[in-house]
Amino acid sequence: MKKFYLVMTLWLMSAMAYSKSNIELEVFKSPTCGCCELWLNHLTAQGIAHKATDLNYLGSLKSKFGIKQNYQSCHTGVSKSGFIFEGHVPAKFIKLFLQNETLTQDIQNIGLSVPAMPLGSPGMEVGERFMPYQVLLLKKDGSYEIFAKIDSYEEQF
Repeated sequence: MKKFYLVMTLWLMSAMAYSKSNIELEVFKSPTCGCCELWLNHLTAQGIAHKATDLNYLGSLKSKFGIKQNYQSCHTGVSKSGFIFEGHVPAKFIKLFLQNETLTQDIQNIGLSVPAMPLGSPGMEVGERFMPYQVLLLKKDGSYEIFAKIDSYEEQF
């Protein structure tokens, strides 16, 4: 029985290590944005690796990735597979998206967005204040679907 627990423990540890190192984003942000740094801290705490690139102007980059103006926020994360994560998308939903083959194999999907900068979203925490918001699934044709509704701070984790 002890051998079983040892094997299971080693398997779980290797699975956790794989899942942590499996997701990596390149994040494009303004060099002066403090909330972007806080969002990067959130990603790190949730096991998502990232490389930050500071740009003075992000508009052309967002256009290149097909992010319409009404879905934009202050920073843009791009996965190794080319999916975008615009704004203060919680790490929980980045993981759910990237681990869902149905979503990642649909060539119409470009990624997730949390438009604007909702109070209480990861990186936008101000005390205990929280504003409900939606995580949007962005499509190549400029449309979106609601991916998740966040009604409380706790639902983000």
